[in-house]
Amino acid sequence: MTQTTGVFVPTAPSEQKSEQMRRTVDKLQGCVVGFIDNAKPNFNYLVDDVAELLTSKFGVGKVLKRSKRAASIPAPEPMVKELAGLCDLVITGSGD
Repeated sequence: MTQTTGVFVPTAPSEQKSEQMRRTVDKLQGCVVGFIDNAKPNFNYLVDDVAELLTSKFGVGKVLKRSKRAASIPAPEPMVKELAGLCDLVITGSGD
C-alpha cells in the first residue's frame, strides 16, 4: 500500500532570487543592524536587549528599529528597501 503525504511550505514566493539579496557580514563592529518588529507582544523588549548586547559587546555602530502593522502581513516594500539600503544586516523576529 502506498501512502502519499502532502507538505505545504508556508512561505510567500520571492520576487527576487535569494542569492541576489544575500550578503555576508564578516564582523559586527561598526555595522548597522536593523530589526523588523512584527507587532507581537514582547518583541520590543527582546529587541532592546539584543540591541544593547550588540552595541556593548560586539561594537555594532547603529541599530535601526522598524515595526510592521501586524504579524500576519509582510513588511511593506518601502520598509524593506529602506533597511536594505541602510543596514549591513536585518533581523526579523517574533515575540509572545
